[in-house]
Formats: sequence, structure tokens, C-alpha cells
Amino acid sequence: MKAGEASNEDLLGMLLDSNLREIQEDNGIDRKRIGRMSIDEVIEECKLFYFAGQETTSGLLVWTMVLLSRHPHWQRRAREEVTMILNEVLRLYTPLTSLTRTIHEATQLGKLCLPAGVVLSLPLIRLHHDHEIWGDEAKEFKPERFSEGLSRATKNQSVAFFPFSWGPRACIGQNFAMLEAKWPWL
Repeated sequence: MKAGEASNEDLLGMLLDSNLREIQEDNGIDRKRIGRMSIDEVIEECKLFYFAGQETTSGLLVWTMVLLSRHPHWQRRAREEVTMILNEVLRLYTPLTSLTRTIHEATQLGKLCLPAGVVLSLPLIRLHHDHEIWGDEAKEFKPERFSEGLSRATKNQSVAFFPFSWGPRACIGQNFAMLEAKWPWL
């Protein structure tokens, strides 16, 4: 921190930055340490925030799960809304920005004949932000666009959304990733 290389964008950084300013203002004189903390006190303060934050968050999650288990219709609604939110995040910030495939044998694609060896690249980020597919608000966060399913969200062009690839080359971890992302909410 004295060299100006530390960040004050987290709790520890803010505590140390504040403490350093107090020391500099006091010119190192210990005025009964008002407003100054020892390294041990900084460590204890961080522990307090960590454990207190973890305790309150875990209590919130436990009681949320208890209440959702007692009210299955809300559990169902929460699951649907979380799926819509995750799909919208995957659409806007897809983990793959593009897909690249090599054609191994001559292939007819509509009216186009592609010889073996051609490399195709599909820019997913452009596809997932295309106004013709997603509407005028294509770049806005609107999870409700998935409320009636994928084909309605894409104007019946369901192959327009594939953050984990598509078909036989789809990511083998897709279901696990989605389950893992939904788990805290289920």
C-alpha cells in the first residue's frame, strides 16, 4: 500500500487504506490509537465480516429452501424464472463467442456447395444479439423473452440459441453446468 500498488476495492483493501491514512495523518504518533487498527484488529475485522456474512446468507438460503419445500408451486415458479434468467445471461454473454467447424467431405448447405476442407465460423455473439431474431431489444436484459419457451423467444428459430454448441458436438457438460447454476435456487 505504501508503494501505491494495493487496491482498495474490497473490504481488506478499504480497511488497510483507511488505517494507512490515519497513520499518515497522525505522523506515526500513537494518540491512544483512535481510528487506527493493528494488523491483528484488521484480521479480526475481516473474520467477523466473513463469518457474519456467511451466517446470515446461509440462514437466508436455508429458510428459503424450507419455505420453497413447503410451497411447491413457488418452487416451480422459482425454477422457471431462474431458467429464464440463466438463458438470458447465456444469450447476452455466451461462454463461446464463436463456433468453428471444418467440413471433412463435400456438403450441400441450401443452395451452397461447400468442398471438403472448408472452415466454417459461426459468430454466436452476433447471432445471440441479432435484432431479426431477438427483436428491437436484443441487447437488453429481458429474461421474460424465454417465458413461453425457446422457439417463441427466437421467433421459431430455435437453432438461433446455442451457448453450448448444438447437435452431436454440443458440450457434454451442458446439463451439468445448468444444474450447477440452478442448484442454489432449486
